[in-house]
Amino acid sequence: MDANIARDGQRRETRAMDELGASAPNDAGLPASVAATLQRLHAVLPAQAEQAQARLARALAPLAACSQETAAPASAAAAPTEAEKPFSGTLLKREIPATGERIPVIGMGTSGSFEVDADAAARAPLREVLRRFIAAGATVIDTAPTYSSAEDALGDLVADAKARDQLFIATKLSGVSGREQGLAQFEESLRRLRTERIDLLQVHNLGDTRTQLALARELKQQGKVRLVGLTHYREQAQEQLAQEMRALKPDFVQINYSPVSRGAERTIFPLARELGIAVMINRAFEDGRLFAQVKGKPLPPWAGEVGADSWAQLFLKFALSDPAVTVVIPATSKPKNQTDNLRAGTGVMLDAKQREALVAAIG
Repeated sequence: MDANIARDGQRRETRAMDELGASAPNDAGLPASVAATLQRLHAVLPAQAEQAQARLARALAPLAACSQETAAPASAAAAPTEAEKPFSGTLLKREIPATGERIPVIGMGTSGSFEVDADAAARAPLREVLRRFIAAGATVIDTAPTYSSAEDALGDLVADAKARDQLFIATKLSGVSGREQGLAQFEESLRRLRTERIDLLQVHNLGDTRTQLALARELKQQGKVRLVGLTHYREQAQEQLAQEMRALKPDFVQINYSPVSRGAERTIFPLARELGIAVMINRAFEDGRLFAQVKGKPLPPWAGEVGADSWAQLFLKFALSDPAVTVVIPATSKPKNQTDNLRAGTGVMLDAKQREALVAAIG
């Protein structure tokens, strides 16, 4: 239950940051949609509306600080913006030990970013996000049936692009208990994703692990799943994940890792190398909080040596600098940020000295 609550909170935070990035702030620093609601309340209950506006402004301030995509103040709206740099080059690939298959090191998550309505306007940016992803040669997309509408949006957009055979789709058995619940959820995921097979089926956050992983392996034997895995998103769960890796030997594990959350270096990565398990990284941006920590800071002088010209690229290259890491899955609903993320998967990664320098620069 705690994991489900945390995931729901994380998705609400992602959507709130998206709104901050997509809506022009008003004088109180609130998104336009929120301000409009408060204006309607003010007409009926002015005192309560003023109190609510003050509380919301205080509550949203941390989210505005941690978003990479926060809107600029109105006074800066006319300021010239730097031209977007297109993706070029070839994405690096790393091997999945269980099969020998090589996959691009930059993938894509869908929590928050793909949780949108079915109307064309809501999905238009995601259509371009997916187009750029495929055009760059990226393949790995991670989703889950508990990410509200994400599987539906992803399935429809992939089908529209006629791109299923070009992609490596990963989803999860999430929040279910028992074989029958797991099987029903999996079959629904196939329908929502508009596919007959899943490349990677993962047990989400170690929920009902033994039963659900056994089901995933059964589906693998039937040819409906190619690979099986285990996931979590918190450092506190890494010891338990390591125990399950030793006992169950999945094909993949997915775990959080960033310059400020480095527990996986001790608990997960050495074991993954020993057992031949591929590693997928989530929360490489700490849900956006890393951008708040470097706000206003210039890039380190050595960034150009690794071909990086953004903090996002440095954070992703940090995650990929450990050779145990197979792929990292940043999520975005912004095409420009998708291109920026993809560019992190080319060229050289960080050496040991640069990794420590990046940690120091974040502070």
